Amino acid sequence: MDDLFPPFEPDANEPRRRRFRPVPFRMIAPNMITLLALCLGLTAIRLAFEGKFEPAVIAVVVAAVLDGIDGRVARLLKGTSRFGAELDSLADFVNFGCAPALILYGFALNPLRSVGWIVALVFAIAMALRLARFNAMLDDPSRPEWKKDFFVGMPAPAGALTAMLPLYLHFLGLTFESWAAPLVLAYVLGIALLVVSTVPTFSGKTWGKRVPREFVLPIFLVIVVVFGLVISFPFETMVTLAVAYLAALPVGAVQYRRRQKQEPALPAPDEAHETAA
Repeated sequence: MDDLFPPFEPDANEPRRRRFRPVPFRMIAPNMITLLALCLGLTAIRLAFEGKFEPAVIAVVVAAVLDGIDGRVARLLKGTSRFGAELDSLADFVNFGCAPALILYGFALNPLRSVGWIVALVFAIAMALRLARFNAMLDDPSRPEWKKDFFVGMPAPAGALTAMLPLYLHFLGLTFESWAAPLVLAYVLGIALLVVSTVPTFSGKTWGKRVPREFVLPIFLVIVVVFGLVISFPFETMVTLAVAYLAALPVGAVQYRRRQKQEPALPAPDEAHETAA
């Protein structure tokens, strides 16, 4: 019976093989930034439950900044991966879907009870649908290259930051009584519709690959000025940026239509098949 199950005796002279190859740090760094943003989004939810809306909003804003960094860091380090893309989408849903919805519900939509909660749900689900559509479009091989300059609908970080405009105004001294709750509800619902709409908006993903030499110093100065404004007048700056972004949406749509007209029309599938034949 002992011969049926002989003990395993590996050859001592045979070198041990590693089961897993080491992962380069350039593949890990972007995911670490994404996880930091996710931690900020979850912390914002906790702060909203505690009624600390100002630090909760700041946490979401910083998460949006990190969300804009992690993708660029991944492309610069050539550390893009499918895992990172999926993790980024899940983090975006928490940071820009769940967190702002709960913050807005606790701040202004709570007096409306069930109706306010329904709008908060609509906002969060709109973010999930928008992110799902974005991931599906990544796998579309027939999408023209120039369309990478545009998003379909309002992007998730912009939707979250603009949806919190009533909070910025409140922090600046504007009081929101119970009569203002329906106005906030209509505004949040409008942002949710923009998120899932097909309105083209600027993406900015192709910007910054090559910067003309004469623009380097002005860009540095602009960054310093924006940083100073955010530190000194944070909520005034956020109000200005949110209003300016909403006002610029028609400009992006017009630019998209113009680019679309300049592109040659693609042949229909039947025509393409006949041409190939």
